[in-house]
Amino acid sequence: MDHVRPVPDGAPVGVPSGGSPPGAPGATELAELLQRSARGDEAAFAAFYDATSARAYGLALRVVRNPAHAEEVAQEAYLDAWRSSARYDAARGSAAGWFLTIVHRKAVDRVRSVEAATTRDETWDRESAPVDHDQTAEAAYASLEAARVRGAVATLTDVQRQAVELTYFGGYTHTEVAALLDVPLGTAKTRIRDGLIRLRDLMGVAS
Repeated sequence: MDHVRPVPDGAPVGVPSGGSPPGAPGATELAELLQRSARGDEAAFAAFYDATSARAYGLALRVVRNPAHAEEVAQEAYLDAWRSSARYDAARGSAAGWFLTIVHRKAVDRVRSVEAATTRDETWDRESAPVDHDQTAEAAYASLEAARVRGAVATLTDVQRQAVELTYFGGYTHTEVAALLDVPLGTAKTRIRDGLIRLRDLMGVAS
C-alpha cells in the first residue's frame, strides 16, 4: 500500500508513507507529537503521520471498501488533524483514539456521499411513484428514531462516544476497539458499557 501523504498548508511534505516503523512512538509519544504539531512543529506532524498512517488507511478502507476513496479519506483526516490539533486534550483520551475517530467520521461521510451520488439518478422515479401511506409513516418514524440516536450519542463523553462509535458504527470487536484506542480491554469494555447505559437512559429503553 503506497498511499499519499496529505499536504496541508505549512505541513510536512515528502516524508515516505507506509506502516509504523520499528520503535514507533507509543501512546504518550503520540500525544506529545500531536501537541507539538499544534504549535506548528512540522517534523512532529511528519512523525505522527508515519506512526499512524497504516492504521488510518486500514480503518478508512474497512469503512469505505474502496482503496482510492480510503486514500482520500485518510488525506482529509490528516488535513483536519493538522488544522485542529490544538483542540486535542490528552486528558480526554489517547492521541490515536482522537485521530482515528476523525478518520472514522470522514469515512462514514464519504460512504454517505457516495451513496447519495449513486442514487441521485433514481430520485425522480422514486419521488414520482405513488407511495403508500403506511410506507410514508414508517419512513418518517425511522427518520425520527435516527435523529434521536444521533442526539443521544452526541451527549456521551468523548471517550464513551469513541468506543461506542467504533463498536456499533464501525463494526469493531471489543478487543479491536481497545487496540485502536490504546487502552486495556477492560477499560474499552467499561467505556462501551457506560455509553450504552447512558444511551438507554436517554432514549427511555427498558433494561
